[in-house]
Parts: sequence; C-alpha cells; structure tokens
Amino acid sequence: QVQLVESGGGEAQAGGSLRLSCAASGRSFSNYAVGWFRQAPGKEREFVAAIGLSSGRIAYADSVKGRFTMSGDNAKNTGYLQMDDLKPEDTAVYYCAVRMVIPAMSQYDYVHWGQGTQVTVSS
Repeated sequence: QVQLVESGGGEAQAGGSLRLSCAASGRSFSNYAVGWFRQAPGKEREFVAAIGLSSGRIAYADSVKGRFTMSGDNAKNTGYLQMDDLKPEDTAVYYCAVRMVIPAMSQYDYVHWGQGTQVTVSS
C-alpha cells in the first residue's frame, strides 16, 4: 500500500513562493508518475501538474505554466511542486497523487492520494 504525505503548504503573499513536497512510502518511487491537483472552496478538483519520474515528462495546467515547477527526487521518494509568483487564485487545498509510470491530467487516473495541504495566498 502506497502512502503519500504532503507538506509545505501555508500562507504567502501574492508574488511569493512556496514549495510543496509529496513523500511516498511503499514501492519504488522511480516507477511512479506524480500528479498535483488542487481544490478551492466551492470548486471542483483541478489538475495542476504531473511528472513521470522515469521518463521525466512533465505537464502543467495553463494557469500555472511558467510559475510552477515540478521535480522529483527518487532517492528520497519525494516529489516537489515549486510555486513561484503566487496569485490569490492559487488558494486551494493541494493534493498529490501517484499512478504507475505515465503522468496523467485526470484525477480519475490516479489511485493513491495524499491528505492534502492548504495553500493560502493573500493579495
């Protein structure tokens, strides 16, 4: 059973930065694809970014492209989401998820999920 733990959320001002971490236990992390999703109050969960840790393929939502950067450290079984130039509309609960090998943009393609971490950006 894969367990995911997110950390790094918190508060930031517009224009600031935060880095989210997603630590995975269980099987070999290098075979995973890690996705980040977010859900704001009253809105549906939406795709943010995803990375295939073996292929290095990365995908970003248009809303975060150029501001957010995904990476992974296989030795630490941890994926990261570096968030720069934050905007108030980035405020949401951020979730990481994993699936095998190929990164995907649909939440329904992911099997294992973390508990979420709150990100709040003030103007």
